[in-house]
Amino acid sequence: MIKNALGAVLAGAALLATATPAAPGAAPEARWERVGDGITSGISGLAVAGVRHGTADLLAVRDNKKPGENRLVALRHRPGDRTWQRPVAWAGAQPVDLEAIDAVPGRPHEYVALSSAGTAYRLHWDGDHARVLAAFPVPGIAAGDNYEGFALAPARGGRLLAVWADRGQDDRPATLSAAAWDPRDNTFGPRTSAEFRVPYPAADVRHVSDVEVSPSGRVTVSSASDPGDDGPYDSALYDAGRVAAGPGDRVRLTAGRAPRRLATFPGHKIEALACLPGSRAGVVGTDDENAGGSLAATDACRP
Repeated sequence: MIKNALGAVLAGAALLATATPAAPGAAPEARWERVGDGITSGISGLAVAGVRHGTADLLAVRDNKKPGENRLVALRHRPGDRTWQRPVAWAGAQPVDLEAIDAVPGRPHEYVALSSAGTAYRLHWDGDHARVLAAFPVPGIAAGDNYEGFALAPARGGRLLAVWADRGQDDRPATLSAAAWDPRDNTFGPRTSAEFRVPYPAADVRHVSDVEVSPSGRVTVSSASDPGDDGPYDSALYDAGRVAAGPGDRVRLTAGRAPRRLATFPGHKIEALACLPGSRAGVVGTDDENAGGSLAATDACRP
């Protein structure tokens, strides 16, 4: 597991060194690595399991819905090389429409995956299999919500900061929510929320398609257009604000009204973002529906 900040910085530098230089705010097509063809091969969430010598080990979720379709896949990604992958078996009844995943800080081999309906699955991953330790809803689920982001960051007192997002759609803004989360019993503290919208993409937009939180509390989101199973797609990364522990078990969430665009990815629908702690380096994943899924390195993360 990648918990050592210095190691993360060095590994992140190695990842960036292998990437093709990009124009500001853009990711060149040559950086993309395919991870499957067809509508069941997209990537809807990413978590970093470790980094070694510039290669990132990742656990990804896929938003498949039918029995027998893959829900989890282990990926080994190095920019410019072919991405290695191995399906991970989900022990027990398979969930429907997983949209996000993040590692549980301080708990090796544990992850929380979130479905679009707002059900969180706490997992233990042993390499070939993942088993559910607990399932629980995020606070504040409302009719019409469709969740596409979930992230965790360390906080004081043994708790963690959890941030999750309903994606919004066109004129309806996304809703970013945050609360303290206690990994000892999977309970949340009081929830705080903020509306969030982006200026780009401008049509068929999901204002939040994934969320990432740095150890310092900086919130980064991906946004994407989705006109249908054949695209065309466009995506961007944004500085969305900050989250911090407040008094007691409360948290403070600040969302930017005029978010700063960090990177633009034309031609792809980004639904997954994973950042290396202590580094600007990260990996984005796409769910391009009928065109399958792809990964690319990014230097738009914010420590």
